[in-house]
Amino acid sequence: MGRQPHGAAPETGGAADFAPRLLAWFDGHGRHDLPWQHPRTPYRVWLSEIMLQQTQVATVTGYFERFVAALPELPALASASQEQVLALWSGLGYYARARNLHAAAKACVERHGGELPRDLDALVALPGIGRSTAAAILSQAWGDRHAILDGNVKRVLARYHGVDGWPGTPKVEKKLWAFAEAHVASPALPDDRLPDYTQAQMDLGATLCTRANPACLLCPLHTDCVAHREGRAGELPTPRPGKTLPQREAQVLWLEDAQGRILLQQRPPAGIWAALWTLPQADDEAQARQWLERTTTAAPAAGASLPAIAHAFSHYRLTLHPRRWHGVALRDRVGDNDGLRWVARGELRSLGIPAPIRRLLES
Repeated sequence: MGRQPHGAAPETGGAADFAPRLLAWFDGHGRHDLPWQHPRTPYRVWLSEIMLQQTQVATVTGYFERFVAALPELPALASASQEQVLALWSGLGYYARARNLHAAAKACVERHGGELPRDLDALVALPGIGRSTAAAILSQAWGDRHAILDGNVKRVLARYHGVDGWPGTPKVEKKLWAFAEAHVASPALPDDRLPDYTQAQMDLGATLCTRANPACLLCPLHTDCVAHREGRAGELPTPRPGKTLPQREAQVLWLEDAQGRILLQQRPPAGIWAALWTLPQADDEAQARQWLERTTTAAPAAGASLPAIAHAFSHYRLTLHPRRWHGVALRDRVGDNDGLRWVARGELRSLGIPAPIRRLLES
């Protein structure tokens, strides 16, 4: 069979068997013991879906269990402080997810009686919940018939239907949504299997239809998969057009007082690491020297250099250059408005601290 031209309607042979085959595979090989599945409440499903955005299940599990132990229900999340929420999230990254989660919980208390609404549009109207996340909540928590389209599902459908083009473009995404909705509307998908079907799609993409080296011969859909039939599993979905991420540098100032407490500074409420507590930073050595002389009793030249730390954000790469001082005090003119705080080591776990800074402090 020849290659499917971009924009043409892809082959859909075997589409009627898509859901039954996937469910049969899921019953024997899917993930049935994830903590948010027992019990599978709207709150727990929602929390797991937000945590799983751009993060793998193996990483999320421990964070999820600690989070629900501290904040077991939506009203508890709504009434928690932002500092507590960020501390529970600390290390998962993409902290806007945590801030949106907190804001959405408060909105649910204000608008929906302290519960998540069982309505797609109302869910999408909440901070941090997009169309696919809303559909995942509805299908898994209530068994409603909604299609999802997260990264794993995009990969499965792009390969199964032979869809060319990067899925991040509106045109390709629209086509993938159409396939996702057609499959979920199939009469071959029983009403009582919607939660399993939703999970099965994600599991297939995470375990067999992986980004690299997909296990096609083990896949329950491979006999009708266009990418497998044409030998294009390695090409689809089409990768995002490459771009070189800019490189930035920053000086990190690790200051301890005579009692061994660490000086932390809270980041601004918007931007990278918003509202998190971190070690004071400066763009370069000259700025670091000026800040130290203005704010502390530390002798700039006396700081001990530590190994550089590389950290990647979605839109740039950052190299941190830490230096450490002991026996430091703040100057009298430094006030609360500087966002500075001396923190004992035992308090660090209760604060939201960026993962690379926490690793540095714990090393």
